Amino acid sequence: MANTLLNRNYTAAAAIAAFRIVKPAADGEVLQAAAATDALMGVCESVGPAAGERCDIVKVGIADVEFGGPVTRGGPVTSDAIGRAIAAAPAAGSNVRVIGYAEVSAVAGDIAPVLIAPGVMQG
Repeated sequence: MANTLLNRNYTAAAAIAAFRIVKPAADGEVLQAAAATDALMGVCESVGPAAGERCDIVKVGIADVEFGGPVTRGGPVTSDAIGRAIAAAPAAGSNVRVIGYAEVSAVAGDIAPVLIAPGVMQG
């Protein structure tokens, strides 16, 4: 269950699916995240916008996110190639961006809560 504390409204630079992780585009715009190395900045809420539409992005709090693979409760999560949450597991000597921490264990296709806490994780 979501418990958002800070939402911000942006324009979608391209279509974004609901419950997906986003990254910055041009000023005031967001795109669906496409890699664990993207500058992850929040999560799109339950209404996915088309290109050019406005959308609310959860920047602080607990957001519902669609998962793209198995994640253990409490584990750090990052983005897969289509903005879904996956376990953050950087290779030795490389970095990945983290959007937050899984509130529950989840598998691909689940929509489950994530504590939004952006950061960087080094392998």
